[in-house]
Amino acid sequence: MTREKVNYIFGKIRHFLFGLHYSDGFLFKAIIYLLLISIGFVYVYPILHMVSYSFQSLEDLLNPAINYLPSSLYFGNYQEAFKSLNYFKTLGTTLLVTLVPAIIQTIVASLVGYGFARFEFKGKKIWMALLIATYIIPPQVTMIPKYIMFNDMGLLNNVFSVILPATLGQGLYSAVFVLIFYQFYKMIPKVLDEAAQIDGASRPFIYLRVAVPLSMPSFITSFLFSFVWYWNETYLSTIFMDSGKYDTLQIKLLKFVSAYQEANPGGDIRMINEGMRLAATLLIILPMLLMYFVLQRWFIEGIDNAGITGE
Repeated sequence: MTREKVNYIFGKIRHFLFGLHYSDGFLFKAIIYLLLISIGFVYVYPILHMVSYSFQSLEDLLNPAINYLPSSLYFGNYQEAFKSLNYFKTLGTTLLVTLVPAIIQTIVASLVGYGFARFEFKGKKIWMALLIATYIIPPQVTMIPKYIMFNDMGLLNNVFSVILPATLGQGLYSAVFVLIFYQFYKMIPKVLDEAAQIDGASRPFIYLRVAVPLSMPSFITSFLFSFVWYWNETYLSTIFMDSGKYDTLQIKLLKFVSAYQEANPGGDIRMINEGMRLAATLLIILPMLLMYFVLQRWFIEGIDNAGITGE
């Protein structure tokens, strides 16, 4: 074998492994895919574990020979979890204390972010600093004063203890959403506002017909994050609405033993097993997954339709 042929073969191997710029070679792509698969497995494995164990009967759970795959699909865990959670009624309560504040918070954050981005007023930087401080300061610091204030206002054990702060721009992590809208509105060219003003449009009209359509990606992103954070919030719910009237799905899961006894009077709590708890957890996750898959398409379309650049 000649030297030129050996160099040609080694060149081919090098080109296959490393490519022309190292980033298009097989070795680089293999490392990237390995990292992606590893990270994906970390996220997917808990879901697969819950799905597997939720379909296992008590006999499968006690059988050491059965680990991941059940001997047969057992839907009894879902039936008991559905009954214990009082699912549809509790889901309605959960949507009331999560969906409504999330929608209100998104709208209010958009208005505040538009005001900071488009108007100049005295003390603007101070107000912006105070806004950021509401996110930096831990909620535990303000919890006692807030509890006393809500008690004096008669808002304890009332859904307005969650809705009212969101309406006044003090919802769950509202500062984050205000900053999202602020940065997005800063990117919108001011010539669009000036052109609308020349045509005689008022500020509310410009906001509704110019700013809002262009900022739909920010609306959907903020709403998704707000909804997820309200959905997963149990700390505020247990403090301000711990009366049994506004028990959310998450609180029902925290009190699953008492919820099971309430749904099955005289039932043996020893019948509660891991499969039943995991089935209840999956039933709680299900609305979030549906919400994400529905809004994901609108989120992508919103980004495609909002191809704007700043001045």
